[in-house]
Amino acid sequence: MPVPLSILDLATAARDQTMAQALEGTVALAQKAEETGYERVWYAEHHNMASIGSSATSVLLAHVAAHTRTIRLGAGGIMLPNHAPLVIAEQFGTLETLHPGRIDLGLGRAPGTDQNTMRALRRSGAKADTFPEDVMELQAYLQGQSRIPGVNAYPGKGTDVPLYILGSSLFGAGLAATLGLPYAFASHFSPGALHEAIALYRREFQPSEQLEAPHVIAGFNVIAADDQADAERQQHEMMRSRVALLLQPGTEYTDEQADELLAAPQASHLHQMATYSAVGTPGVVRDKVTEFAEQTGADELIIAHQGPQVEQRLRSAELLAEAYLG
Repeated sequence: MPVPLSILDLATAARDQTMAQALEGTVALAQKAEETGYERVWYAEHHNMASIGSSATSVLLAHVAAHTRTIRLGAGGIMLPNHAPLVIAEQFGTLETLHPGRIDLGLGRAPGTDQNTMRALRRSGAKADTFPEDVMELQAYLQGQSRIPGVNAYPGKGTDVPLYILGSSLFGAGLAATLGLPYAFASHFSPGALHEAIALYRREFQPSEQLEAPHVIAGFNVIAADDQADAERQQHEMMRSRVALLLQPGTEYTDEQADELLAAPQASHLHQMATYSAVGTPGVVRDKVTEFAEQTGADELIIAHQGPQVEQRLRSAELLAEAYLG
């Protein structure tokens, strides 16, 4: 039996697209996921990134939920140190109240941005140190067992929105195991500690009210297309767009300059980010997804469809579902 597939969508705008077009594509991708059998769609909190439209994650979730019917939707994730736990409990409690049984809350401790933007968010680096306590405070609000006397989340109290711990290191794996929560590893862009983190999580997992047995979600990149050459062209275009991560925000560059940078040693990190990827026709992609699922023993895969254009991501999602989920 194939493991369940889900989607991570960053609401990405291509270089020739407006953000409004990208957000329209996000709705279309969730509708395609619902139609073709994906388990859930998650959106990630990032800030000060011109091509990513998921910064106001709960607002985007509300919009997508209103335009879908059954698929689970969630944050993958909310960067909790950027927020007060009470505020997130209220936001996701509201979403769960409006769309019962469809909302997930994945939590990370990274800033989701750069140092200057951290200051703009009024966040200090020390906030990450209280992440475990903040997770437990948030969980208590959602369970109706507030840790602060007289303070409750309305809406939110008693909604029991399921929590997921996101990470790319052993820290998150250990925390998820201790709290008895599902664990999602960001192997779609930070593959280094994947197998070690999964092993730690499974070894140290403690059952909880939410979860009786470990549940591992692993990230995987996919570009599926009807033609192998087309898929590889899409991958090259995607890698060109990632060159922006090596430059100062807002720096303009040509395709030729991007190709030069991709061939340089300082781009090795960009290539490493794509370690766990499948690029090609449906059969090629299906086999690589199957191999990754077997290697990790993951209970669920969350797929980042990396086509540069909305139409390409929609087609990729459709082709993978047909080939892998049947």
